Amino acid sequence: MKTETFSYLPTFTNEQIEKQVQYFLNNNWVIGIEYTPQPNPSLAFWDWWKLPLFNMRAVGEIMSEIEACKAANANCYVRITSYDNARQSQVMSFVVHRP
Repeated sequence: MKTETFSYLPTFTNEQIEKQVQYFLNNNWVIGIEYTPQPNPSLAFWDWWKLPLFNMRAVGEIMSEIEACKAANANCYVRITSYDNARQSQVMSFVVHRP
């Protein structure tokens, strides 16, 4: 199933995920981590892994949260999303873990 941005590409490595996270941070976008047991095109809402990471501005911190979410929800899909405060909207999201 093709679910999000980059879903037609091979699964990203941690290094590639880190580069995307850095891109989000460089654009001053807020990052959120979400998970769901089964993605579905009609399912618009995923569960939050904590609140959006407003105060986290380091790639290492965000990667640690992604790993914690993956460990706690090993049987779920995990994605990261970015939000632009100026546009008041979600900018990009992609899956970082598939069960």
